[in-house]
Amino acid sequence: MTRTARRLAAATAYGGGSVALGSAALVALLREEARAARRNIESRTDKGGPPSPDGVYGRGRGKPLVFTVLGDSSAVGLGVEHASQTPGALIAAALTELAERPVRLIRLAVSGARSAQLDQQVDQALAERPDVALIMIGANDVTSRTRPADSVRHLADAVRRLSEAGCEVVVGTCPDLGTIRPIAQPLRTLARRWSRQMAAAQTVAVVEAGGRTVSLGSVLGPAFATDRDMFSVDEFHPSAHGYAQAAAVLLPSVADAVGAWPASADRGRRPIRRGTVKPIAQAAARAASRTGTEVQPAEVRGSDTGPWGPWALLRRRRRPEIPTPDEAQELTDSTA
Repeated sequence: MTRTARRLAAATAYGGGSVALGSAALVALLREEARAARRNIESRTDKGGPPSPDGVYGRGRGKPLVFTVLGDSSAVGLGVEHASQTPGALIAAALTELAERPVRLIRLAVSGARSAQLDQQVDQALAERPDVALIMIGANDVTSRTRPADSVRHLADAVRRLSEAGCEVVVGTCPDLGTIRPIAQPLRTLARRWSRQMAAAQTVAVVEAGGRTVSLGSVLGPAFATDRDMFSVDEFHPSAHGYAQAAAVLLPSVADAVGAWPASADRGRRPIRRGTVKPIAQAAARAASRTGTEVQPAEVRGSDTGPWGPWALLRRRRRPEIPTPDEAQELTDSTA
């Protein structure tokens, strides 16, 4: 699995080649740019983050769906002021309407987390017996230059553990870091390549482990690059508007994972087209550069593996309208 992920990541990020830093001077320049960007971001970031969104969303007699959110600051919702503006709260508020039953949200994500730290979060999640888990991870692996093979190994282990416990898993892949304004050139160009490399490798690892992925890099990248309102004050994390856009992209896959996404919602999108089922390596490369593409395991003629590796299904879903932060707050039955 890790060899496949490495080959795919390299082909996706560098067109089959590799990045040669070229000289000690360039290495020193990149390190200094990274330090300068980190100082800028940290000076503007509220270390405390938004309040916890944990609680039961929606009302009704049905047994609540247990929804856990794992990952890094993007899963925490760092950059917004209110719990109702975080991606977990926005998705939980919409999911309760789609599922027509309450949703209990448990946010276990930690700002600054890397994939190697998912193991502890999974331990906590399994104690809650979740029905569905959302993982948003990868940006800190890229900025710390963690080897993609190591990152995806930890992510695959997390997905596998959750899946074996009967939990559906959706992973929002690494966002496009090349749109972050505090990062100067040439680091910005390399950050884009590295984050796309990570996203492709994550897709391979997650699908092979039994989960599904949703491409966030190509969803948020163009919008973040052109719309300043998509950023929070630190110019690194999303604003409330930015998180709402990400939540709208992730919601269909989370809802579909628990059987709550109506087939009519994708009507006209023709989600299954000729050639949509591909070998996982090809599917991951395609998803890394296409807006909001979902990738999940698939079968061809009763087999989940072909001559070029596991089969994967690509889907493009209609982006839904989700409750506004105020509406999400009204739907909160109890919050911590």
